[in-house]
Amino acid sequence: MKKIKPHWQMFLALVLAALLGVILRQFDPQFAAPVVETLEFVGKLFMSLLKMIIVPLVVSSVVVGIASLHGVKGFGRLFAKTTGFYALSSLLAIILGLFLVNLIEPGLVDGKPNESIKEAFSQHEASDEAKKKVEAARVRSMAEKSPGDQLKGFFLRMVPANIFQAASSNGQMLGLIFFSICFAIAMTRLPLERVSPLTQVFQALNEVMIVLTNAIMALAPIGVFALIVPVVFTTGGELFVSLGKYFGTVLLALGLHLFVVMPLIIRCLARVSPWAHFKAMKQALLTAFSTASSSATLPITMRCIQEEAGVSKKTASFTLPLGATVNMDGTALYECVAVIFVAQVMGFEMTLTAQFMVVLSALLTSVGVAGIPSASLVAIFVILTNSGIPGAETAVVALLAVDRVLDMSRTAVNVFGDSCAALVVAKSEGENVLSGS
Repeated sequence: MKKIKPHWQMFLALVLAALLGVILRQFDPQFAAPVVETLEFVGKLFMSLLKMIIVPLVVSSVVVGIASLHGVKGFGRLFAKTTGFYALSSLLAIILGLFLVNLIEPGLVDGKPNESIKEAFSQHEASDEAKKKVEAARVRSMAEKSPGDQLKGFFLRMVPANIFQAASSNGQMLGLIFFSICFAIAMTRLPLERVSPLTQVFQALNEVMIVLTNAIMALAPIGVFALIVPVVFTTGGELFVSLGKYFGTVLLALGLHLFVVMPLIIRCLARVSPWAHFKAMKQALLTAFSTASSSATLPITMRCIQEEAGVSKKTASFTLPLGATVNMDGTALYECVAVIFVAQVMGFEMTLTAQFMVVLSALLTSVGVAGIPSASLVAIFVILTNSGIPGAETAVVALLAVDRVLDMSRTAVNVFGDSCAALVVAKSEGENVLSGS
C-alpha cells in the first residue's frame, strides 16, 4: 500500500480533529472533558518535543551559516537584504490591515459604535488563565509606554546579560540569535586552520539536529490532531457570533497578504512560481497553523525551505531563525486591526496621526513578540495603552477568548513570510531555487 505523504497526513489530522471536536461538543461535559484533557496532554508533549530542539538547532544553524560566508562582508550583505525584506513585508501587512479595518469598520453599525459588542466586552467572564495573561500583559505594557521605550526594550532583549538564561526563556530567541551571530562572526576572524575543528563540531551538531527533527516530524499528524481537537471543542459561543465581522476582517486581511501580496512579491523579486513555493512549504504551513507557534515550527520551516525549495543551508540558517524572532507580518497586521476595532467599538475617534502611531507601534512591537501562542496580547495592550483607548483590559480579555483560530492563521502568515524572505535573498545571492512558471 502506498504511503500517504506527510502533508496529506497532517491535513487529514486537521479534518478529523475538527470533526471530533464538533462531535464532542454534543456530549455531556463529564464525558467529553477527560477526552479533551488527554488530547491536550498529548498536544503539549508534541509542542515540548518541537521546542526541545529549537535552541541547539538555532545555534548550530546560525553559526554554520555565517561561518560559511568566509568573512563579515558577506554577512553584512545578507543581513541588509534580510532586514530590508522583513521591514517591507511587515509594513505592507500593516497598511493592508489598516486599510481594510477602516473600509469594513467591523466595530461600527451604521457609523456608530456597536453597543452589543461593547456590552459583550464588559460582561464577558474570563477564565483564571485568561486573567493571568491579561495581568501579565498589563504589567509589561506599563513598562513600554512609548515607541521609544519599545525600541529600547527591543535592544535590551537583543543583548542578553546571561546567554544561558536567554536560551531558556520561553519563546525569546532574540538574545540567543544575537550571541550566535557575534560568535560566528568572531570565528570568521580567526585563521581557517584554527577554527576548522570548531566549525566541524557545529556542522555535526546541525546534522544531528536535522535527523532529530525528521524523527519528531514523524509524530506530527498525532500532535496536530491532539492540538486541534481542544481548540474546536472550546471555541464558539455568543461572543464568537457577535465578533463575526471582526473575525472576517482579520481573516480577509491575512488571506490577502498570504495569497496575494506575498506571492506578488516573490514573483516580482525572485521570479519564482508562488504555487511552487506554496507546495514546497505546505508542511510548514500546516504545522504553523496547528501549533500557533512560529518558534516551534522553525525546524520544519528550515527543512522545507532547504529540501523542497532548494535554498542553501547558508541562507536558510541566517534568514529563518532571525525571521522567527523579528518578522511577524501576520501579527503586525492583526495588532493593527484589533486596536482600530477596539477604538471603533469604544467610540474612540482616531485621527490619521493617531493611526500612524498605531502603525509605528505595531511595527515595533511585532519585532519583539515571542513566537509562541497568544504572544501578541502584550503588544495589543501596549498599543491600546499608548493610544489612550478606554476599556483596554476588558476588550483584550474578550478578544483573547476567541483568539486561538486567528492566532493559528496569523502564525501561518508569519512563517510563510519568513520563507519568502529566504527565497528572495537566496535568489539575489545567485542560488538555484524554485524556477518560475
